[in-house]
Amino acid sequence: MDRPNVLFLFPEDMRADCISAYGNPHIRTPELDNLVNRGFSFRQNYCAGANSGAVCVPSRAMLMTGKPWFHIDDGMTKDCIFPELMREQGYATFITGKWHNGDSSVLRGFEYGQSLFLGGMSDHTRVPVQDISDGEFINRRFGNKFSSELFADSAIEFLEAYNEDAPFFAYCAFTAPHDPRQPPRAYVAEYYDNPPPLPPNFSQMHEFDNGNPCATRDEELAGWPRTESIIRDQLAEYYGMITHLDDQLGRILRSLQHSPHANNTIVILAVDHGLAIGSHGLLGKQNIYEHSMHVPLLFAGPNIPSGESHALTYLLDVFPTICSLTGTTLPDDLFGHDLQPIWGKKRDAVRASIFLPYRNLQRSVRNERWKLHCYPEINLRLLFDLQNDPHEMEDLANQPEHRSTVREMLQLMKKCQEEFGDELPLSTSDPKSYEWEPICKRTPDRWQPQWIRDKYFGGSTTSEQSIKEENAEILAYGG
Repeated sequence: MDRPNVLFLFPEDMRADCISAYGNPHIRTPELDNLVNRGFSFRQNYCAGANSGAVCVPSRAMLMTGKPWFHIDDGMTKDCIFPELMREQGYATFITGKWHNGDSSVLRGFEYGQSLFLGGMSDHTRVPVQDISDGEFINRRFGNKFSSELFADSAIEFLEAYNEDAPFFAYCAFTAPHDPRQPPRAYVAEYYDNPPPLPPNFSQMHEFDNGNPCATRDEELAGWPRTESIIRDQLAEYYGMITHLDDQLGRILRSLQHSPHANNTIVILAVDHGLAIGSHGLLGKQNIYEHSMHVPLLFAGPNIPSGESHALTYLLDVFPTICSLTGTTLPDDLFGHDLQPIWGKKRDAVRASIFLPYRNLQRSVRNERWKLHCYPEINLRLLFDLQNDPHEMEDLANQPEHRSTVREMLQLMKKCQEEFGDELPLSTSDPKSYEWEPICKRTPDRWQPQWIRDKYFGGSTTSEQSIKEENAEILAYGG
């Protein structure tokens, strides 16, 4: 068989429990459900932590390099990225959507680009984008439609026009469902009318100071204490964003199915990280709980069976897996593992544990059953039995019958630290206070449409002039 094409679909900020086919009856995702049903899912897949509050940046760098964040820089200036490797070995490489890891790496990795967003976040209806041609950025402009539609259009245009002999790698990185959560009104109405239930681990307040300031931007999207009504509304908007994204993914997949590439293209769906949205009293991704680090990953296409695995995997395993699937020669310094042997039933697992380091503030390690959290600045350790407590609600660390488990998991964490090159001490002689004093208040978001601002703020708004000035700055400096 000829070397397969690869279509990589990469939403942002999407929790692992936000696909209906994975057991969430409260969200409508028919296109993702179809992909799940014909593909192979890795149900215990993780982002390998982060070195900053902008978790998407190190997450994407780890995906692209196959290495933990301790060994790379966010701009990937010193490391080969897998699109670059595929390009060098005969693939045509195309990108649309978000790239938050610098200019030089994207130009190394991608020969073609359309509607490329070099930034972190923007108004979904006016994304500053540009194209890639002959190794240069061209045609700088604002998108004139919702971000998910804009990027889907570019992907479809590429799929319909591509007729070269070389196989292609098409990377479609969406900014949805990242905030501002401003879904088209028709998509959020169904969830306002029938609000999703609160997450099982909803809390009005986080119980202790986890080291991440309560005044970070993500946590300022609602006031403290969190109220049930505001979290239900935010979930409705979040689900509306995902359902709208689902429709756009369906458009891309139908275009692929009707193209000459249908029978020789591997489709990969992955997500950079999850989100709290009320879980544990948090809203953002700057934490080591399952809702923020546990992310979807699935493969579908020729010679890939339908099914799923609960083997412990990382996003950085995608690099060696894509190279193996496409016959691309691998570098010898990757941290990730090829996942093909799992769906080929040659292996049950590629690792026995998952390590989740967030900045110098939080550490976590899990095996098949147990998960240990460490917060070194306050000398706090938490132990969760994920087999019986998947939402991390009952801390067992101080129960006498689990002291030996805490010790065993602590030794496992230290072993993982050595493997990752993490030198952070797990305790301190001068601990900070557990207590924190949230002072955040939800404030008008200049990127939200007027009807959402009216809903939350009674008509509060930001001047059109200031919006134009901010967008001009984003366009000038790449976000």
